Amino acid sequence: MSVEPQWMPTERDIAEAKLTDFARFAAGRTGSSLPDYDALWRWSIADPAAFWGAVWAYFDLGPEPGTVLASTEMPGAQWFPDVRLNYVDRVLRQARTDRPAIVHTSEDGSLTEMSWAEMLGRTASFARTLRELGVSVGDRVVGYLPDIPETVIAFLATASLGAIWSACGQDYTAKAALDRLGQLEPAVLVTADGYHHGGKAHDRLADIAALRAGLPRLAATVLVRRLGAGIPGTLDWSAVAPAAAGDRIADPAPHPRPDSASGAGDPIETSPVPAGFRTEPVPFDHPLWVLYSSGTTGKPKGIVHGHGGILIENLKAVVLQSDIGRDDVFFWFTSPSWMMWNFRVAGLLSGATIVTYDGSPAHPAPDALWALAARTRTTVLGLSPGYLLGCIKAGAVPRRDHDLSALRSVGVTGSALPVSSALWLRDAVGERVRVNSVSGGTDVVAAFMGGTPTVPVWPGELSAPSLGVALDCWDEAGAPVRGEVGELVVTAPMPSMPVSFWHDPDGTRYRDAYFDKYPGVWRHGDWITITERGSVVVHGRSDSTLNRHGIRMGSADIYQAVEGLPEVTEALVIGAEQPDGGYWMPLFVTLAPGVELTDELRRTIATAIRTDVSPRHVPDDIIVAPGIPHTRTGKKLEVPIKKLIQGGDPSTVVARTAVDNPELLDWYAALRPSGDPGGVTEAR
Repeated sequence: MSVEPQWMPTERDIAEAKLTDFARFAAGRTGSSLPDYDALWRWSIADPAAFWGAVWAYFDLGPEPGTVLASTEMPGAQWFPDVRLNYVDRVLRQARTDRPAIVHTSEDGSLTEMSWAEMLGRTASFARTLRELGVSVGDRVVGYLPDIPETVIAFLATASLGAIWSACGQDYTAKAALDRLGQLEPAVLVTADGYHHGGKAHDRLADIAALRAGLPRLAATVLVRRLGAGIPGTLDWSAVAPAAAGDRIADPAPHPRPDSASGAGDPIETSPVPAGFRTEPVPFDHPLWVLYSSGTTGKPKGIVHGHGGILIENLKAVVLQSDIGRDDVFFWFTSPSWMMWNFRVAGLLSGATIVTYDGSPAHPAPDALWALAARTRTTVLGLSPGYLLGCIKAGAVPRRDHDLSALRSVGVTGSALPVSSALWLRDAVGERVRVNSVSGGTDVVAAFMGGTPTVPVWPGELSAPSLGVALDCWDEAGAPVRGEVGELVVTAPMPSMPVSFWHDPDGTRYRDAYFDKYPGVWRHGDWITITERGSVVVHGRSDSTLNRHGIRMGSADIYQAVEGLPEVTEALVIGAEQPDGGYWMPLFVTLAPGVELTDELRRTIATAIRTDVSPRHVPDDIIVAPGIPHTRTGKKLEVPIKKLIQGGDPSTVVARTAVDNPELLDWYAALRPSGDPGGVTEAR
């Protein structure tokens, strides 16, 4: 099917892209012909050792390693086995005086800049405090914090010691946070007395007390005072992480620009770095942080990533794929609970300024993030499809109402980006603003596929597989397919794949999570289609596949059709096999204020699905729901809701602490099929 691109790279775009510079560097290093992105990608997966060795050399990460990839077995690949490094070393090398490291903004409109010298000075001070508290290599430091600069500093200080970081946002209850952070038996807790959201201050003192009580091995709790409250028995952040703290200052030797292949050219000016601030060299796969699975079907799995794998993968993704460099301001709306927080921190690896934000994306108005992007002169902005849909329904026109002249790219992830939303970005934000729709996961803290500055953008599609990702689309038998729906698989290792799962000594849970269906091949659990252009369409989770009359369908296609209607605010579809052999496919909708589900609206919804997707996708029932439940990182709970409707025990089907609105679960658990296609089933 012919689809017109919504964005095309110009000759200047291609010439100035950091990716193009890297391709020249790699071609000169290997003697390969790499004339375009497709050739570069194919080389990167055909010879991963040569590719990642070139990435290492391009970013001047240290002496050339003797071995890049000692074993390609999955799981168990061995990357850079002889290397010792520290993630924070790369951040230190980017220090400068001409631009801030962090810009922080809040709902009240305040905007503060933190210099590289202050960020690194506070990092050094807090690292010294952690040492004094007995924290050393392998110990755990955890955060219960909003998206503020102190969270970044606490992470950098922890990582600099070779200790392991983990965090939850303060929208999590104490129970939900303990389900995650409690697994690690941390030595130190860093927390804030509260956060701001939706025009209100949210006090977290009671949750902090419960969290401390549930972490018996804590040596100390460090408190960031956001709301002015104090907690007895805690250390005050301002005292344990002062800026510079009177230290003697030393000027490190300048380094070549990170986007300079040869390292030649004028050196860049660097800012003072605290004298005596030394990082702890650790093995390439030494744990950097622990992230978590959603936890909807049990205790969240702790996903461990290594210093080296994250460093080299995130440098590739930030600089080469996203084209972020030292002149950029990088703002992705996120939370410390979500991997995009970790990815945004990686902007510091390129010397970019990152933006933190403590607040709601839609306060005081639906276009609040666009206003913040304008104020901070953001060049690369990251959002979710849900937020974009809210802007569309609110009638927002960001290019009209805000000065977005600095903005050159909008990243989108979290779920599939509908065609209509992609085209809205073109029309309401700017024709020359590149839409970078990406898909990856907490599992790898990276994208399997997404945009690149040298490849066109087609609406509703992800432009290409990411460099170094051996992406494929397989059918049930494990055969590659093109132009049809199949499983997203990765057939060769990536450096940022998990080192392990926490408390999984023999690796059983790790293997079961990704390698159970196709041994030795990573199955991610997404339905995709690889087009004749090499672009990728994401259809939704394969474990929540709709399978009506033997035809497999993705839920994302239905959401794109239904959620574009002005009467519908959100939708959830599931397919439930019935004991009598039947199959029930209801569509749950939440409606705009004042809207009722009339027969006419039912016909409108069904027509939208039939026209935009296919007749097979039209649901058996359309049901008004009191709300759509999500994980705390915004994913719709398709599989748990399906199990509840099939009669599953609510106490075992889903962990209520992992759900944003757990009261909704009781409503869904009371539903049963009506047996009347086209009818509306009521909760009992």
